[in-house]
Amino acid sequence: MAHRGDWQEKISCSICLDFLKDPVTIACGHSYCMICIKQSWDTDEKKVCKCPQCRITFTPRPVLVKNVILAELVEDLKKTGLQTAPADHCYAGPEDVACDVCTGRKMKAVKSCLVCLNSFCENHLETHDDDPELKKHKLVNPSKESLHSICSRHDEVMKIFCRTDQQCICYLCLMDEHKGHETVPAAAEMAEKKKKLHLTRNQIQRNIQDQEKDVKLLQQEVEAINHSANKAVEDSEKIFTELIRLLQKRSSDVKQQIRSQQETEVSHIKDLQEKLKEEIADLKWKDAELEQLSHTEDHNQFFLNYSSLPDLNEFVHSQRICMHPWKNFKDVIAAVSELRDQLQDILANSRTNRSVEVSKVEALKSEPEPKTRNEFLKYSQEITLDPNTVNTKLLLSEGNRKVTRKNKKQFYPDHPDRFTGVYQVLSRESLTGRCYWEVEWTGRGVGVAVSYKNISRAGLSEKCEFGMNEISWSFDCRTNSCTIYHNRVETPVPGPVSSRLGVYLDHRAGILCFYSVSGTMTLLHRVQTRFTRPLYVGVWLFYVDSSAEFIKVK
Repeated sequence: MAHRGDWQEKISCSICLDFLKDPVTIACGHSYCMICIKQSWDTDEKKVCKCPQCRITFTPRPVLVKNVILAELVEDLKKTGLQTAPADHCYAGPEDVACDVCTGRKMKAVKSCLVCLNSFCENHLETHDDDPELKKHKLVNPSKESLHSICSRHDEVMKIFCRTDQQCICYLCLMDEHKGHETVPAAAEMAEKKKKLHLTRNQIQRNIQDQEKDVKLLQQEVEAINHSANKAVEDSEKIFTELIRLLQKRSSDVKQQIRSQQETEVSHIKDLQEKLKEEIADLKWKDAELEQLSHTEDHNQFFLNYSSLPDLNEFVHSQRICMHPWKNFKDVIAAVSELRDQLQDILANSRTNRSVEVSKVEALKSEPEPKTRNEFLKYSQEITLDPNTVNTKLLLSEGNRKVTRKNKKQFYPDHPDRFTGVYQVLSRESLTGRCYWEVEWTGRGVGVAVSYKNISRAGLSEKCEFGMNEISWSFDCRTNSCTIYHNRVETPVPGPVSSRLGVYLDHRAGILCFYSVSGTMTLLHRVQTRFTRPLYVGVWLFYVDSSAEFIKVK
């Protein structure tokens, strides 16, 4: 019998407690009836697919396939008689109260103990009654209601909640020790408390989502810092390598110039030396003739030879070479020394020699926001538009501070950064820290935006349009209304429509504000978020002849 019971347990579904029908085995190794496990997953409130026994979760939902071998084994065992359980076993079905002590396939309970708070089959009830102490416990007929819902004094279901004593009671308790107390139906009280729990859970889940988003944003910030630092190191190495190359080339040029000048000067001097040597040899020959003449004793011969001599005065006044003082290339050494000193000064004062300052993430720690226009102007940022990004139907003017939409195509050289489908343009300047700028717009409508640099440029998709994706924010100004767009979400903005728009950015604090600028500044809309990369100013012109100009504020 024990052997047969063990086999029955192994080929039974732990959900319906019956023999397996169309058995399926999921990845954790447990087997169920196909319909039972499907219903279990379909009715799960969180739509989570997990094993009812080991609680392992599966994502995505597994495809269920019938276990042919196990199905054949069940059929074979049924044919041997295992499908018929002895009547005295009385296994619990879905509608029965199961014994809490049985392991494996559970037996029907015949009694429930109000003290132990357990239900027992006949076999386990005997064990319970054999103990003299347990025998004194109050036993009741098994009920599908929780044992905690049965009054231990009156053996009645506790369907009333006493708010005075904060406990469940039965209707007899209501007429006894809880008489006069504030009471309500237990189901109503439970529904109200579940509603509060639901609201609390919603808030907790929102908090979890917010904090998970913050964790993700912080991770993005870490990645942005690492990427920026790596690129800075790479670029600085390239720049210093180029600088070293230029210095080496300049050193080679200076060396070549010195050698060339050296060769020229030495060659000139050697030519003079050879000329002087020839003149010395000639003079020595003439001196020998004069010496011989000076020793002639015959006066006739002396006067005859003397008269054939050249003018003796030319030998008295010899021509000397004009020697210029030589500077020994001191002017070159001075120039190189001056260049060295200039480089030292540049490197000493340059930002590239300063410690890199990485901004720390500090919650709610920021300087007060500007209030007056003069305070905003302290953070004034001059904006110029990048010709490499401008759509070919947009005309840049005023030193690339103004853009106007035209019917006629403008000539710009091909560039991968250019917006090809939407009438947009980005700024040259990247924005971090605190910045403020003003835009004067005309026409039927323009969009003033900020965007990360990696916004798409080709085509007409929402990935390219300011405000229609998660990496850009666009403030659209039209004749009679204003609207803010971000990630395809449209938010109407009440307030005055002004031809001049002021924009304030606190990149570190994640603040982006749009102001109407006239006699005074009026806040139109404020964005509070977290920026993870430098931002660029953008303009989107909706209609022909509309324009936007970035004002040089003072």
